[in-house]
Amino acid sequence: MFDLTDQPIDFHPTRQLRGAIIARGIFYNLSPDTDPEIKAQAALFEESTGKYEPPILEGLVALAYLLIGQEQLWISRIFTSLFWLLGGCVLFFLSLRMSRQSLLIQELSASDFVVYGSALTVAAYYLLLPFGVQASRSFQPDPGMVMWIIFTIFSLYRWGEKPAWKWVVMAGLFGGLAIMTKAVAAFIIAGAAIAVVIHTCGLKKAFLQIQVWCMALLMLLPTFVFYSSRSGRAAEFFMSWTVSLSHLLLEPSFYVRWLSLAGDLMGLAVLLLALLGVGISAGRNRALLLGLWVGYFIYGLFYPYQMYTHNYYHLQLIPIIALSLLPVCEVILGKIQNQRALWKAVTIAGTIAILLFLSWESILPQYAEDYRDEPLLWQEIASQLPQDGKIIALTQDYGYRLMYYGWRKVSLWPNRGEVKLMELRGNEKDFEEFFAKKTDGISYFLVTSFNQFRDQPILEEYLNQHFPVLAESSGYLIYKLNEKPQ
Repeated sequence: MFDLTDQPIDFHPTRQLRGAIIARGIFYNLSPDTDPEIKAQAALFEESTGKYEPPILEGLVALAYLLIGQEQLWISRIFTSLFWLLGGCVLFFLSLRMSRQSLLIQELSASDFVVYGSALTVAAYYLLLPFGVQASRSFQPDPGMVMWIIFTIFSLYRWGEKPAWKWVVMAGLFGGLAIMTKAVAAFIIAGAAIAVVIHTCGLKKAFLQIQVWCMALLMLLPTFVFYSSRSGRAAEFFMSWTVSLSHLLLEPSFYVRWLSLAGDLMGLAVLLLALLGVGISAGRNRALLLGLWVGYFIYGLFYPYQMYTHNYYHLQLIPIIALSLLPVCEVILGKIQNQRALWKAVTIAGTIAILLFLSWESILPQYAEDYRDEPLLWQEIASQLPQDGKIIALTQDYGYRLMYYGWRKVSLWPNRGEVKLMELRGNEKDFEEFFAKKTDGISYFLVTSFNQFRDQPILEEYLNQHFPVLAESSGYLIYKLNEKPQ
């Protein structure tokens, strides 16, 4: 809840503002007293964001807006933080069961110190990892997706302990909600489900189990129904992000970048300890952990570009690493419980110091940055935009800041990342031809992202040489495209 009311610019503002625009559209559509013109404009903005997944979180936030009678973006942070905390609670109880199972396999007494200490360590990593804290506050579906993944894993594990119908239904429903929330959850859930089913039933018998088929049906049917009417978009997404970028899988640098980003987010030493934990685990625990890791790896192969450019695509790795640390924690705590009181005290003091450090590091970005002036800035920019012609812009976050705060929608000039993507897909174009095509029928060129502008020197030089400046300030620059400079 720290810095709760700041604007959602701190973490992937493109995704957060997209959620804000969708929630606003739903809110105004449901509000009976909204001006019809404003309602139509909000609906137009909402539609322009595209439909990647069902607007579950956005709908909940919009309903909360209705209850209090106004938009308050900080409400989204309460929802996503609550999702993350609920996931942490279930992760703790799952860790308790896995730890007891592990000690049983090793024929060791289930010491409360080792069992609860290990489960608490798992929960602490999940809840206090700075990347997880920052990402779990963001207005996007990923925190909710991770919560449903954890609920699904817990239900699958309990089904593996005792194949009862209640765990079939719970695993199916939770898995279906996870995949509905964001379709990429399917990789992790499939990996865990296949591993647990094979370990429980065996490969041959698995196909004959009606419970397995019912579980799979519950997981996949809601998403199939939702996306069946959007098959064209799904195919386009697959061709654009998987097929056209599949050549990255043959480049060693791709895997180095992937590992580097994951190591930076999760802690490289912790990542290696987690992999060690998979190796020293046994029985059902090892099957589950292997399934989770295999699911994550296959997921990365389907989204190669995002694996080294988008940190929130690794958010579901946090509970996987946390659970994989459990066997390592058991070994360490098993040694500590036999030490003298002095060393136990040192361990406790060190643990408290680490928790305090992680807590401070988690809130430091919010403490250091303030985005409360963003609405006024973009409202000012919007007020300076001409009304007598179309506008194309090199601007932040796909124009979402201008759209949300300034209520103005513009066409978009590709940013640095999109130019790089065009090169990776082999779609490089002649600049002048590309410029003429993109600005056909456009009267003005708006620049608000000056870092991006400097990164495209050809564009900057071309605009300065061929078109006059209509207006400029420290926050924006407007070129007039339909007349040449004197």
